[in-house]
Amino acid sequence: MDVLSDAVTAMRTGRPHSSRTRLRAPFGIRFRPLDGAGFHVVLRGSCWLLPAHGAPIMLGVGDVAFLPRELGHAIADSPKRPLTDARITYDDLSLGEERRPTKRAVGREEGPGAGTELLCGAYRLDQSRVHPLLTELPEVVHLPARVGRHPALRGAIELLGHELAADPRPGGDAALPALLDLLLLYILRAFYEEQPDHVTTGWGAALRDPVVGAALRAIHQDPARPWTVESLATQTGLSRAAFARRFTATVGFPPLAYLTWWRMTIAARLLGDTDLPLRAVAERTGYMSEFAFARAFKREFAIAPGRYRAHTAAARRAPTPPRAKTS
Repeated sequence: MDVLSDAVTAMRTGRPHSSRTRLRAPFGIRFRPLDGAGFHVVLRGSCWLLPAHGAPIMLGVGDVAFLPRELGHAIADSPKRPLTDARITYDDLSLGEERRPTKRAVGREEGPGAGTELLCGAYRLDQSRVHPLLTELPEVVHLPARVGRHPALRGAIELLGHELAADPRPGGDAALPALLDLLLLYILRAFYEEQPDHVTTGWGAALRDPVVGAALRAIHQDPARPWTVESLATQTGLSRAAFARRFTATVGFPPLAYLTWWRMTIAARLLGDTDLPLRAVAERTGYMSEFAFARAFKREFAIAPGRYRAHTAAARRAPTPPRAKTS
């Protein structure tokens, strides 16, 4: 898969939840912190998003607000409106088992004022497998509605809104999670596409850069291949030294450090989510022997892979993305 798809797949777990919510002023709804991410899309009217940190953000029709680290937030018709806790929350996302996506009101307020209608959703994310592409996002990703911009995102919103507006129909249990996952990818794609061209560091720049992007695609398409700096440089047409400098300056850490981290992230997912034997996990992550794999895994996690698998449900400790190095 490509880098963005891999990043989402690595951290998504469980089933997403969604609702179509109708509000009428005055309203002020507080959402508590969540072990995941959430979004709001304004279908009708307007509202204010009050993040845990930072200034209130006014949302109009068609605006998308994505909260990649759900630190708690509020939705209100005025930034000074007193807040009450949401009547229904996505508590299911704190549970480990797969759950059917639900259509239900997160909060419904019937005041005498103007009406607002929202698409709301939440994703359970495994914080132990968060890709740095996600961690560099701001607390709120605000995508204002603009005519002609991001037609795929607008199409996904329209389909999701239609699915949530209708009574349950055949295929809905499959359509809803698929649309929600598609929406998440389109939100992230839209955000990174809107990053200014003059920014040359970070993951937005990495995805645009033809050299760094080619190396990242090669790693993600075949993480088990015995990559070296030289072989990755060959994929880009640069010399070894020039490639290493450009990759490190853009992404923030050297190519082989990223390769190792990504392999260990894959290993953590396979150990936690599958029953594959250790030898198969080692082979899928580029290690010729269980011993070499176990040594690399323990270096990243400070725990042997067998013990990690045994204790995944209780405590999952994933490798921190490597820090930038100068050599």
